[in-house]
Amino acid sequence: MDIAPPLAHAAAKFKAQKKSATPSDLHIHPRNRNFSSAVIRRRRWVGGDPYASAFFNALSVTFPEGETFFIESIKKFRKRVPPKLQQEIRAFIQQEAIHSREHHCFNEHLKDCDFDITRLEQAICGVVNTIRTKPEIAHLVATMCIEHITAILAAEVIANPKHFEHADEHQRKLWLWHASEEIEHKGVAFDTWLHVTKDWNPLKCWLVRCSFMAKITLGFTKNRAKGVLDLLRQDGISGPRAWLGLVHYAFLGDAPFRRTLWPLLQFFKPGFHPWDIDDRPLIRLAESEYEAAIMDEATGSAKVMPIKGRPRAGRLKKVA
Repeated sequence: MDIAPPLAHAAAKFKAQKKSATPSDLHIHPRNRNFSSAVIRRRRWVGGDPYASAFFNALSVTFPEGETFFIESIKKFRKRVPPKLQQEIRAFIQQEAIHSREHHCFNEHLKDCDFDITRLEQAICGVVNTIRTKPEIAHLVATMCIEHITAILAAEVIANPKHFEHADEHQRKLWLWHASEEIEHKGVAFDTWLHVTKDWNPLKCWLVRCSFMAKITLGFTKNRAKGVLDLLRQDGISGPRAWLGLVHYAFLGDAPFRRTLWPLLQFFKPGFHPWDIDDRPLIRLAESEYEAAIMDEATGSAKVMPIKGRPRAGRLKKVA
């Protein structure tokens, strides 16, 4: 059996991972939007669903500390990369700073709903502070991995309208805006990693990022589940009912975990890049929804474009 072709193909894949697939015409635009006045009027703001509401609430608690860590991590490498990537890092930092600010406000509104998020905040601070004790390159690869997770979750919530179909309007706008910017800057940390490790052995690069992603995925899943269960308990749901409800939501109902499993696994491919799939149509879709909502508010309407009537994102283009 001739094993030369498979080996050559594998070698080409490892070599390809040194190249960025970020679209040359991509422009990252920080949108300084303010949702501080968007009071959460009901605990179960995602259409009355306690599990969906708890999932997004638990996710939001991680953002102020998490986004600050991402900024710190990538800022350390800004002067070591080419000018275009420096500009993208600058825009990334601006977007993440605004996300941190807006989710801090969202989390304060959660407290106004009598949620105690202290344990969730302590958990994310503990994780981040542990990573901070590691070398700087570990900060970057951790940021790169978590940015992939947030980007695929962002693509999922925009592409599948049922996630926020019955959500309260202001919260829905916040999450769609945040999701669109996560997609827009999804390649920045990865491209920084590619440049910083350009002199590394390709196999070493692949092993490092894959081992980090495996560890981070397990930790992310475990900690988010604990956070969701904590919030559900405060909402009067505990024990087997909470566990079964969470499993049903994550894997069988709206299924954000099941639907993002395949995109997550793509990260482990040699030669992978976040922009292998060009999902910029999702950014435009989220933008069109936000603008429609603003126009409706200006005319005194409390409604946004009906989900069934909104434009479809269409098939996403594979670019690599």
